[in-house]
Amino acid sequence: MAIKRTKKKSGSKKTNDIDKGSIGENSENSLEVESAQSQLESISNDVEVTKKYKTYDADVEFKLREVTSKNDEIIIGPNRLTRFEKARITGARSLQLSLGAPILTKIPSELTDTIMIARYELEKKTLPISIRRILPNGLFQDIPIEWTV
Repeated sequence: MAIKRTKKKSGSKKTNDIDKGSIGENSENSLEVESAQSQLESISNDVEVTKKYKTYDADVEFKLREVTSKNDEIIIGPNRLTRFEKARITGARSLQLSLGAPILTKIPSELTDTIMIARYELEKKTLPISIRRILPNGLFQDIPIEWTV
């Protein structure tokens, strides 16, 4: 559900005073504002403001436990790679290729960029990479690329 934010109308009183008043009256108003600000600053300097935050002790041990699947099914998360997982795999593989790693599949001649080659290898599912999806309660699943749709 989207919430529309609106600006509060402020300063309408000030503009009316300026329109109605003369130059002499405006200078008196500005002196009053300056004196009020200086009083606020002196008060804030005298009073020390401290904020207290609630702190929680994490005495609970966080242990990772693997979820095993039957029939090579993905239990945690979607059945496909997310855009973030694709980006991470493509970037890591592109870096490997730029540092001289061998290409794992036969590529078309028009693919010359390492990022394009990494995407092609990911589409063909020839990369020996697994993705670990972790839940907040400590359960995780290692998912080979071959399992994804």
